[in-house]
Amino acid sequence: MSVGAVRPPHPQMDLREEWNDLLHRRAALRSSLSAYGEVITRWAEATPDVAPLALDAASCKATWERQRPLIADAAPALTVDDVEPWLEIGVDFLATVGESPEALQKFAERWDEGRIAPSDLYPRKGRIGAESIADDVGLRSAAVELLALVTLRPLLDAYFAAARAHLTDGSWTLGICPYCGAPPGFSDIVEDGGRRLSCHLCAGTWRSSRMRCPFCGTEESRDLVRLELGEREAGYFVAGCRACSAYIKELDRRMRWNGGPALIEDWGSPHFDVAAQRERFWRPGGSLVQLAR
Repeated sequence: MSVGAVRPPHPQMDLREEWNDLLHRRAALRSSLSAYGEVITRWAEATPDVAPLALDAASCKATWERQRPLIADAAPALTVDDVEPWLEIGVDFLATVGESPEALQKFAERWDEGRIAPSDLYPRKGRIGAESIADDVGLRSAAVELLALVTLRPLLDAYFAAARAHLTDGSWTLGICPYCGAPPGFSDIVEDGGRRLSCHLCAGTWRSSRMRCPFCGTEESRDLVRLELGEREAGYFVAGCRACSAYIKELDRRMRWNGGPALIEDWGSPHFDVAAQRERFWRPGGSLVQLAR
């Protein structure tokens, strides 16, 4: 892989202040979260050269009415040169957290040969990135998902930026992101008591029912469980589903008004992933805890 050109920093991707605030609140986790911190620093140092998706409100709403995310009909035409500067950050991240050097080398070879394309990192049904990458090069599924996330987040954030104004409450009811189609990475309880899901892959957010699993859609109350980690973590909990065994971390912003952005709160709370996996729940999107197993 060669390194392409990047533009000067873009404030929207600069999450360093929010990350440092989280590390101040959770100082005991500072060393174990250093790999995420390096990603956040490198994201902030450059801007993706991507033209925003130019769809008007009517076109967006027509796509959502067909229950299709925008990427299904208007995928970004990302080139290898567009992606490589960000892919390097993702590969370096996986190397730092101990992913197989042989698998990473094989990935780089397949990328250079054109056998893995930028579109292979896009979301699939229920996951992020093509499963064939894991099968072909020997990367674990969680590693492929994190590689796609670290690589594509700046690019897709910029691509869908203009379309975000067109999403209104109630115009999208599915559990996947209305923009890129990825599964949600975090959940917030907002001021009016409603739930807002967040996509880590493109930074999109959307309203969702608190009484429905965002992954399988069940509304059976006996299947929906809530895990808490004690008084010190009041306001934070794991929302799990016994029907599909998936979970998502959730933050009640009414109690924790000083919480950071969804991605920061998710990356900064690996102890909740540990607790969820002890209860045999799983999550899409990948995490450091999954890579440590």
